[in-house]
Amino acid sequence: MRLKAEIGTRRSPDRTTARAEIFTFIETFYNRKRLRRHPVWGYLTRWRPASDTSKNTPSQRKHRLSSITGKLHLAAAPTVRAAALGATAALLHSPSLASRISGTTQVLRRLLTESTDRRERANTVLTIGAWGQDTTIWLQDPDPAIRACAALSPACADNTNATRTILRALLEPVVIDSWFLEPTAADPCAGEPLSHIEGRLRYALLSAAIERAADFDELPPAATASVLFCSTLTIAQDWGPLLAAAFPSGYDQGTDLTLAQHRYLSALADRDVCWRHTQLITSWFDDIGLPTDRDAIRALLTGPAPGRNTARFE
Repeated sequence: MRLKAEIGTRRSPDRTTARAEIFTFIETFYNRKRLRRHPVWGYLTRWRPASDTSKNTPSQRKHRLSSITGKLHLAAAPTVRAAALGATAALLHSPSLASRISGTTQVLRRLLTESTDRRERANTVLTIGAWGQDTTIWLQDPDPAIRACAALSPACADNTNATRTILRALLEPVVIDSWFLEPTAADPCAGEPLSHIEGRLRYALLSAAIERAADFDELPPAATASVLFCSTLTIAQDWGPLLAAAFPSGYDQGTDLTLAQHRYLSALADRDVCWRHTQLITSWFDDIGLPTDRDAIRALLTGPAPGRNTARFE
């Protein structure tokens, strides 16, 4: 009954799929995250400490990994492949299996050449990237969603082509949101999050763009494109980090705005839903040194016109 309550009562298409889904639940959630009460040590997960190797030896983990990766081919049902990918990623967190990452990556590369399912390909590329493996080959993929996922790889952090890919994608936030059915604040059950992504893909791309851009002058096109989706409820995911990037040293009263700063603040000032329930945005503005009052922001924008050559827009 406990298992039924936690993984649901939906009917699996076949026994193999059911076994794969149950394995993924136990291996990636129950053993690692679900808390239990221990009479001595308090609340702990059921995941055994490193010293307890009686039932989780390196050879046993390698055997499980080989068994699971054997399901990563098109002959297996899509749900089986998805479960196998999740379980593989979980197992390869073990330091004793680090040497198997390269070989497993080759298995996933073959799957990528065969699969035509966008979500499966995206999750596979994101998993390869999370392992620190090279994803640059998929920066040329015909599918823009796959290119964007490949660009997110930490190994691409210094790759200018990857950064351009991210910035180009962010010019069309509606398109990004159409790539996958993802959970939202309004509808957390709308879909499943992508592998290795916290929240929506659009937010992950925006965070990567901020981190990789040399300065805010590279970001205004992407930043202003995102304003149509900004509200007081999303400040932590989009316009808050962008404002912090626009004013990395804070704002000093009386200082002239750059063209990039002026352009972005103007777009935000015109967005009504960014100025409701301002208690939600106060901490961000206080940290930067900007007023939280919309009229005060508009007054700030009426100051001396910023120079036309202070920002690099593409």
